[in-house]
Amino acid sequence: MEETHTNSTGSTSRRVWQLAWPTILSNLLLTTIQFSHIKILSGLGTSSVAAVTTGHRVFFLVQAMMMGLSVATTAIVARNWGAGNRPGAEMATWTSMALCVALAALLTIPLLIFPHGVAASFGLDAETTHRAGEFIFWYAIFCVFLSINMILSTALRATGDVITPLWFLFASVVLNVLLAYWLTYGSFGLPRMGIAGTALGGGLAAGITAVLFTLRWWRGKFTLGAVKRWHIDPTITRQIIQIGTPAIIEQGFIQFAMLAFFLILGQYGTEAYAAYGIGISVVSFSLVVAFGFGIATATLVGQQLGAGDPKSAMAAGWRGLRMAIAAMVFFSVLLAIYAEELAGFMIEDPEAVRLTVIFIYLIALSQPVMAIEITLAAALRGAGDTRFPLVNTIIGMIAGRLIPAVIFVVLDMSIYWMFATTLFDFGIKAVLIVHRYRAGHWLYLKLSTQR
Repeated sequence: MEETHTNSTGSTSRRVWQLAWPTILSNLLLTTIQFSHIKILSGLGTSSVAAVTTGHRVFFLVQAMMMGLSVATTAIVARNWGAGNRPGAEMATWTSMALCVALAALLTIPLLIFPHGVAASFGLDAETTHRAGEFIFWYAIFCVFLSINMILSTALRATGDVITPLWFLFASVVLNVLLAYWLTYGSFGLPRMGIAGTALGGGLAAGITAVLFTLRWWRGKFTLGAVKRWHIDPTITRQIIQIGTPAIIEQGFIQFAMLAFFLILGQYGTEAYAAYGIGISVVSFSLVVAFGFGIATATLVGQQLGAGDPKSAMAAGWRGLRMAIAAMVFFSVLLAIYAEELAGFMIEDPEAVRLTVIFIYLIALSQPVMAIEITLAAALRGAGDTRFPLVNTIIGMIAGRLIPAVIFVVLDMSIYWMFATTLFDFGIKAVLIVHRYRAGHWLYLKLSTQR
């Protein structure tokens, strides 16, 4: 009996790792985009770094709303694929893409019409606000292409194909960095556009990748084929909306809460603001490890539930969590050891460097706790339980981040306390999510897998 358990555990670990490592690498590549944009613009001064941090924060909101639909895509495609229902998985992909493109177009409108107004809401100085508005406008043009890339990648991962999205993302990131640099500084005869060039280069890369990705999918080059008819399934649409709406609200709340947090953080000055943006981009290289294990866990949970095996679904979540914590501890130690080198590489301003180093130290302490919340919340979403993660996020953000942040500003406390709110936020969420996962009610949510 013990031998059987060990073999099963080993098999689960291998499957989690097979799904996780390409996803981790994909997330690292995505993180490279913000990291590269900050590095490219660091030569134009602290104001440009703060501006691109603001621009990326705005697009995190847009992408987060689309990610709500991608959560539903993972749950429904994985459940159908696990049940051997390929047509259902393909229709779920087609329907999700239609909804996500519509959502992206809707979210883009205010960013194209009022880019500087959106940037002004951060309360930064006039120069930084103007530059952030430029970045927002040019990047917003390509949001629809981002949505296509997101849904296709998500659907393929839900079937177990994690390599194809990785290759397309790699090509996109290389194009992004090259075009952003060339258009920022006017290389190879291209116009010197400054921060607008950074955004335009990144957007063009996403557009080119989306066109190539869609053509390959349309021509049947992937395990998951295109439906190729102007029809979306009403039942799947209702399921996507039912599962995706709480996830969209959750992601939207996270980003709006972070916008509020950045507004509060702005009271500490441009150096502190830039340091937070740089610190987030640096530590994201380790944070995406947890997201990689989370996506792998969500895929396995959905597939096991589709196959009618709730016991294996529960085991997959715990195994993914243990692997995520181990990896996060390792990377957190590395970040802490090289904090000064990383901060100095990103920006030359001495005060911004000092604050960035402190922030890296504090968030490194938080990352094992973050692994718990990220991985188990992903497992719940993979089963279709998106309501509890929403409630959990609201509680953590308000009680652990925003209320303490307001108190720290009112009492004129050190910026170090603002940096520490990440630990408070994720600590609360980790405790609540473990309790929910242990209860096991999420194992019995019903999703249709009819052909």
